Amino acid sequence: MSLPEKVLVANRGEIAVRIMRTLRRLGIRSVAVYHAVDARSRHVRDADEAVELTGTTPVAAYLDADQIVVACRATGADALHPGFGFLSERATFAEAVAAAGITFVGPPPDAIRAMGDKIESKRLAVLAGVPTLPGSDDALADVDAALAEAERIGYPVLIKASAGGGGKGMRIARSAEQCRAAFDRSSSEAEASFGDGRVFLERYVDRPRHIEIQLLADAHGNVVHLGERECSIQRRYQKVVEEAPSPFVGPELRAELGAAAVSLARKVGYTSAGTVEMVMDTDGKAYFLEMNTRLQVEHPVTEQVTGIDIVEQQLRVAAGEKLAFTQDDVTMTGSAIEARIYAEDAYAGFVPAIGPLRLVRFPSGPGVRVDHGVRQGDAVTAAFDPMIAKVVGYGATRAEAMDRLSGALRETVLLGTTTNTAFLADVVEHPDFASGDTHTGFLDEHPELTAPVVADAATERLLIAVAALHSSRFDRRFDVPEAHAGVGEWRP
Repeated sequence: MSLPEKVLVANRGEIAVRIMRTLRRLGIRSVAVYHAVDARSRHVRDADEAVELTGTTPVAAYLDADQIVVACRATGADALHPGFGFLSERATFAEAVAAAGITFVGPPPDAIRAMGDKIESKRLAVLAGVPTLPGSDDALADVDAALAEAERIGYPVLIKASAGGGGKGMRIARSAEQCRAAFDRSSSEAEASFGDGRVFLERYVDRPRHIEIQLLADAHGNVVHLGERECSIQRRYQKVVEEAPSPFVGPELRAELGAAAVSLARKVGYTSAGTVEMVMDTDGKAYFLEMNTRLQVEHPVTEQVTGIDIVEQQLRVAAGEKLAFTQDDVTMTGSAIEARIYAEDAYAGFVPAIGPLRLVRFPSGPGVRVDHGVRQGDAVTAAFDPMIAKVVGYGATRAEAMDRLSGALRETVLLGTTTNTAFLADVVEHPDFASGDTHTGFLDEHPELTAPVVADAATERLLIAVAALHSSRFDRRFDVPEAHAGVGEWRP
């Protein structure tokens, strides 16, 4: 089979731009979809064609499966890539795309459905021989059932939404009193966020590392892993700094975790790219958390250390090709660390920020990769996730990767709204991060990283003047030169 001729990217922002970069390199035409608020966005400009979506809200437009399938037909797109978020992990969407005769660049609907339910995915992990945390086997009927289960497991416990993600519907309970209160909050939040209020319990691991294994699988029975990523620097259970490889994982543990992830992928008949997420305790024992049936936000660090374009492999697998390499061919060279730049105030509880991007300057140079989907003059709104860009530092050693990333973050200029750029640089430069002493409670353990910073009056006046100057220049609608290191330059 051959690669598709035209791919509709059912997404927006930096991930749409990143996917289109690979499409362009492979000579495949791209189709963007957009809501009116995104009409001038970079992903629309970068695409060969674009189709406007309508909806009661901007997000509703990108979640309208019927409109997106119609856009595929209208433009003659023979394949669709969902990116991440939005409709990427909805089995019904994958089925609708396939029913329309369009290739879905992702896993089979049954695999999406099975792994999307945390209770079902845990059951399958047990059958595949993947270690799991002690916990409830089924959804909890009520708070009394939760209390009884917590006593059996032993405190602390983590109450989790079965259909959840992104930390929603998740609460830690260290006592019966906390469990009683957390159960109702978790269930209500899960119902509001996912339309599914089911929750279950797992033993909570203190000071855990968040380790995940990147998988690639084809439809011919070949499954390989591309090593691990560590994503332990998190705020509100959401990742902000990721790296590959983990400073804690050696060759033997990597092979063990990889084999477990591959076993699970085979158990569910998985194809395409996927990620098995695990939590690791202080003794180095890893336990299954969930499987993400899509491209991960943090996939660039794996691409940097393996030299493998994961989006290209997704396209080739979707076209029916066999993987062109085996597990023995996969090597991890050097170190890559990614920081997610958000429009948010890290010194005020990570409150999202909105506003125009008056001045945009991204770094470039050896070992620096920037994935972004913004242009100077774009506005950050409350309609979408506030992530602006991902900055990656790559080096022959972890120390070199840290140095390049911190330098790149310090060189990044984003004026007009508040961002977490300085906070990220402080994290990467922290001695405990440098030593590899990281865990998901890292930021709680180091409150100095999020302590309020007050600029002196002179600095504030200077920044306001610079922003005003560039705002007036933007009124003439000029674009800044791009400083993207370029997806495809895997090992700069």
